[in-house]
Amino acid sequence: MNIIDLLTQRDFLIAVLAAISAAAVVFTFGSGFIVRTEMRDRVKRVALEREKMRAQEMARLRGSAPADSRNIRRSAETKTYMKNVVERFNLRKAFQDDATVEKLAMAGYRGQGHLTTYLFARFVSPLVIFLIAALYTLVLSPGDRPLYLNLVYAIGAGLLGAYLPNVMLKNTTQKRQASIRKAWPDCLDLLLLCVEAGMSMEHAFKRVAREIGQQSAELAEELTLTTAELAFLEDRGRAYDNLGRRTGLDGVRSVMTALIQADRYGTSVGQALRVMAEEGREQRMMEAEKKAASLPPKLTVPLILCFLPVLFIVIIAPAMIKVFAGPVASTVGGG
Repeated sequence: MNIIDLLTQRDFLIAVLAAISAAAVVFTFGSGFIVRTEMRDRVKRVALEREKMRAQEMARLRGSAPADSRNIRRSAETKTYMKNVVERFNLRKAFQDDATVEKLAMAGYRGQGHLTTYLFARFVSPLVIFLIAALYTLVLSPGDRPLYLNLVYAIGAGLLGAYLPNVMLKNTTQKRQASIRKAWPDCLDLLLLCVEAGMSMEHAFKRVAREIGQQSAELAEELTLTTAELAFLEDRGRAYDNLGRRTGLDGVRSVMTALIQADRYGTSVGQALRVMAEEGREQRMMEAEKKAASLPPKLTVPLILCFLPVLFIVIIAPAMIKVFAGPVASTVGGG
């Protein structure tokens, strides 16, 4: 049989097309699994590198020895009993929502270990505070109150204890945001100088993180994590967006939005940073003027309570001494 006749046969062509189709299907599904596996490994490497750079930066700022990857991995893991309690009682479904991870990131807590610890604290804190309050009101200091009233007090204390982890998390977030907000205008100026000097954004973030650490360790930590994400993530805009979400500050988000637009449309990064740096300085000046304007009303109460009584005593005391000394002197002279 001629090879041309074989290639032109209908059955042969159908078999070849079927084989090509089967190979395409296998390649499509196989490549999907391969890409998924590579992406999972890449995410793991990014997370480990972020934790490593974070630990090294915090160790450098505290002046201690840098931690190795084994210590980082050990610190990221949570206690076994906490994990068992969270899984047994399905606390993720009960307490975790879409904003929980973002709130923990704003406070500087990242990873599944911190999330598990937070969920465990929300579950245990009301029970512990209820037991302590019940022990105090029923055993240590029952007083003359009836039993049901002591139980009501203990239950109320337990209900208030349910909000204790949220209050502590919010307090930590506010302190962290205050530190970042205070150092952010200087950070923008340093970024502008580095970019205008010819540095790339990765090197600029790394250099500024090293310089700004003495003023704000929290901001240096965030910039270090952003440097790691810029080096490992394929999308630079995602790294900028992550920095804005982790800080939770409008000023940082606006700067990151400007950097994303500059990277997407090819505009000048230096010009965007210059504009945002000027806005940051103006915003800091407005905040200083706002504090200065609010100072006179705040001084009214201390002035009335502290300064005016002393002033009245100094002014009226000589006259009062003369008034009371006059009758005494006349009495002595008459005697």
